Amino acid sequence: MAEDRDPRVVSFDSERLILVDAADREIGFATKADAHAGKGILHRAFSLFVFNPAGELLLQQRAPGKPLWPGYWANSCCSHPRGGENMEVATQRRLSEELGFTCGLEYLFKFQYHAEFGASGSETELCSVYVGTSAAPVRVNDTEIAAWRYVKPEALDREIADTPEHFTPWLKLEWQRLRGEFADRLPRASASSPRQREA
Repeated sequence: MAEDRDPRVVSFDSERLILVDAADREIGFATKADAHAGKGILHRAFSLFVFNPAGELLLQQRAPGKPLWPGYWANSCCSHPRGGENMEVATQRRLSEELGFTCGLEYLFKFQYHAEFGASGSETELCSVYVGTSAAPVRVNDTEIAAWRYVKPEALDREIADTPEHFTPWLKLEWQRLRGEFADRLPRASASSPRQREA
């Protein structure tokens, strides 16, 4: 079945990202390109895990044109607040840009991580993790997302264990913590909600 996809370019190397210290205090700004070059510069980011009413997680496969981890499977949506944006505005903006919908989100935790993608650059982020539930139709952005699908949590556990090389480093770190420390906060299937079709 043909998908309705969004062709707009919504990410730019010139975006002004918010540089922070380990306590999440703002200390300046850098372009997205500079913040991810080499070993990277610590900046504020967010990672969203959106479930459907059947309790399945929406995963996205990163577009082949992405400079870092192209073609890898990641969680529903990941990005950065831009200079002057708070998290509420930035997360809803990015959901709309990448997936074509917005939804309520619950903040769970914040963590700092560093991951290098060869000579292409690094993620050096203080990342806030949120979860939400949506029954809205998905309309993905072509420049950000190559494919998408819903997956049951138990199936994702098995996939990550069997083929960890298919997934982004931040997804693996966040999912491990979500399934452990925050398992009771994850959305669960509603008996009255039909299962959505996979892409």
